Amino acid sequence: MKPYRSPWTNEDHDMFRDSTRKFIEAEFVPQRDHWIERGYPEPEYWAKAGEMGLLCPDVPAEYGGGGGDFGFDAITYEELARACISSFGNGIQSIVAHYLMVFGTEEQKQRWLPGMASGKTITAIAMTEPGTGSDLQAVKTRAIRDDDEYVLNGSKTFITNGYNANLICVVCKTNPEERAKGISLLMVETDGLEGFRRNKPLKKIGMKGQDTSELFFDDCKIPAGNILGGEAGQGFFQLMKQLPRERLIIAVTAVAMMESAVSMTCEYVKERKAFGQALADFQNTKFKLAELATQAKIGRVFLDHCIEQLNEGELDTETASMAKWWCTEKQFETMHECLQLHGGYGYMMEYPIAQYFTDARVQMIYGGSNEIMKELISRSL
Repeated sequence: MKPYRSPWTNEDHDMFRDSTRKFIEAEFVPQRDHWIERGYPEPEYWAKAGEMGLLCPDVPAEYGGGGGDFGFDAITYEELARACISSFGNGIQSIVAHYLMVFGTEEQKQRWLPGMASGKTITAIAMTEPGTGSDLQAVKTRAIRDDDEYVLNGSKTFITNGYNANLICVVCKTNPEERAKGISLLMVETDGLEGFRRNKPLKKIGMKGQDTSELFFDDCKIPAGNILGGEAGQGFFQLMKQLPRERLIIAVTAVAMMESAVSMTCEYVKERKAFGQALADFQNTKFKLAELATQAKIGRVFLDHCIEQLNEGELDTETASMAKWWCTEKQFETMHECLQLHGGYGYMMEYPIAQYFTDARVQMIYGGSNEIMKELISRSL
């Protein structure tokens, strides 16, 4: 098959991809099993990634970033997916960075972005609560103003980077009497913060090396200047404006994993024999792989369209929702079929397809469930 080149790429992207791939192979792949067993990557690897320019590559250089477009950011997710590394939550780092870039005050940008780009600051965004998932307007975590501070109380769950993070963007109610208008984003620095605690990483069926944790805030005193943008009550608007980017990141990972799974399965069926011939010679195998390769190509073309739209500032909520739900649904279907073609070996965790399969399931849940994505799409019809 003729190699396909994404239209948003250029020579700078190619060089960045090459260096990113070499770095991941040298530094992250040897740690893959260790991180899965441990439940999180050590913070030192965040610093290593920062030194290589893998963190915040599309943040302006004046704030410590790489000064590129979203394509550079997308390449990091693609290369992590290709290497079967789901432990490293740099997507969250990028999401928080762009909340700061778009809505933060100049002082907030100068204060936090350079540390995020270097890996010295590890971030999380705390949306989900034990009783609140996709309905963000119903969050119960409160931050009540007291002179020049906010007193923060509440709990969050399923928070990616929650165990390592030392800067957390907390979705909270600064006006509990309101729904959307009462929500604010409060930047919480956790080092030495009295009243803050977190549990060890949660045990999950997939993405086992990613430090997903529960967070607890008990009368935590946060400077009033840590409200994102400097004005309370803007949080829901800020979330809605940036969620398309988050959902596109999920779609990027989905398509990259589809492509990788199809590639590795093609190689496997050519080597594996049954009834005296290679699995690749059976019509069922050929047809299944033809279907999966077609779906991956369709996903790639649509994804490239979305990336170009984001780079031009034109990606809307409906299109991002389409990308998120369709790509993640096809991702899971692809992993299911590729695992089946691996037979019993596909069920063994030493084979990457097994990890791809378990990692894929949550993609249809976080970032807004796929049912919510369809609801958002339907509103534009």
